[in-house]
Amino acid sequence: MFLRHRRIGLGIGAVAVALSLAACGASSGSGADAGTAAAEAAKKAVAKGGSDFGTAAEKTAAMGTTAKPGEWPRTVTHAMGTTEIKAQPKRVVVLDVGELDNVVSLGVEPVGFAPSEGSPELPSYLKQDAGAPKNVGTINNLNLEAIAGLHPDLILGSQLRAAEQYDELSKIAPTVFSIRPGFTWKENYLLNAAALDKTEEAKAKLAEYDRKAKDLGAKLGDHKPVVSMVRFMPNGVIRLYANASFIGTILKDAGIPRPANQDIPDLAAEVSAENIDQADADVIFTGVYGDPKATDKEAVQSNPLWRNLKAVKAGHAYEVPDETWYLGLGVTAAMTVLDDLERHLAG
Repeated sequence: MFLRHRRIGLGIGAVAVALSLAACGASSGSGADAGTAAAEAAKKAVAKGGSDFGTAAEKTAAMGTTAKPGEWPRTVTHAMGTTEIKAQPKRVVVLDVGELDNVVSLGVEPVGFAPSEGSPELPSYLKQDAGAPKNVGTINNLNLEAIAGLHPDLILGSQLRAAEQYDELSKIAPTVFSIRPGFTWKENYLLNAAALDKTEEAKAKLAEYDRKAKDLGAKLGDHKPVVSMVRFMPNGVIRLYANASFIGTILKDAGIPRPANQDIPDLAAEVSAENIDQADADVIFTGVYGDPKATDKEAVQSNPLWRNLKAVKAGHAYEVPDETWYLGLGVTAAMTVLDDLERHLAG
């Protein structure tokens, strides 16, 4: 049916070998424990602040396939090794919103989808073209039985989200993992496209995005406003999103400047309600992950510190859809974000 992982590269060999040993290995339980530990280490390395976080895009760009268009079977190199795909996939399961955006933009209706905990429904901006994929758990709590029940012929996900379940998933169907979602979205798109034999379509979509981002930058001219990105998270966490994020790459592609505390090679900086003045800029865009009542949004925005921000006093603070600006992680969401930016900044 498929070949799981025959050779390992890109600095994660020990992880994949440990996972393989855990799957094939011993009844003692020590092999499984070692595999779980290795998978957790792999996830930690590519998470925010991890040792491999900064190189994730470069490493993902080196992945893919040497197969020619229309050539099957094809072998795809990815974050967990290599996977052989026998024929054009027809029943695809996606394990995150980025993979959902990717496949739908390429004309594929997935049979299964794992949403985020903060937004458990099919994203509204993809509903028209996504078909009716079955829920297979959430990005952090996959339902392997539900996945197997869909009889997929390809599973797309990431090392960050599901490294510890890769071996089980690859027993269900050929499985291709990127390193992580987020600022690597363009590289992930091309990796997913390589598994689907849709590389040229993906390149064309990215070229269209690049043109649109450059056109927006030109329209805004030489005196672009400085933009701050504020996202209210559960349990009082407030993030100022930086360059190594999905929205960070879009703002950079359009040449839109950022405050110094967000113009950094990281996912985000965190602030508290007491120092929300660090979020100030010419324009502030805010997002909310999940239920607003589970965040400090209301308390922060009723505070004098917030009301005295330059952008707020000027009426240049806007709430934007979390499902595209933060959770979208794909080319369709990116194009929608560019439309929003043009409306708010150039309208």
